Amino acid sequence: MRVVEQALRRGYRHVDTAELYDNEGEVGEGLRASGIKREEVFVTTKVWPSHFAPRDLERSAQASLERLGLSQVDLFLLHWPNPQIPLRDTLGALCKVKRMGLARHIGVSNFTVALIEEAVKLAQEPLVCNQIEMHPFIDNRR
Repeated sequence: MRVVEQALRRGYRHVDTAELYDNEGEVGEGLRASGIKREEVFVTTKVWPSHFAPRDLERSAQASLERLGLSQVDLFLLHWPNPQIPLRDTLGALCKVKRMGLARHIGVSNFTVALIEEAVKLAQEPLVCNQIEMHPFIDNRR
């Protein structure tokens, strides 16, 4: 909580979290403690692939908002692809989350080019992002 608060007070304006990171509550507390206006901070969170079934995805989005203490995130992402659940169903639920006003924008994370192309064709709302994991111990050239 304190790290988020201090980062925002020092000028950071994007906070990235995820259901998996188990820190959404602390992120929300840090946001409120910082005194920075909500509209000045871009908040991203991600849903874990085991929650990609439509009902699970909607519940997960609502639970993330509750933990964050927000009525809406700026960007809601699918954390990793999940071949066990049809992408059409997952994207339908993701688009519904946006239409419900739970997220201003939606997107994906760690999708291959082929999966992004498929997702764009299936989505009824614009997918604005493919956030990728990048660090020295991962080869992202695939």
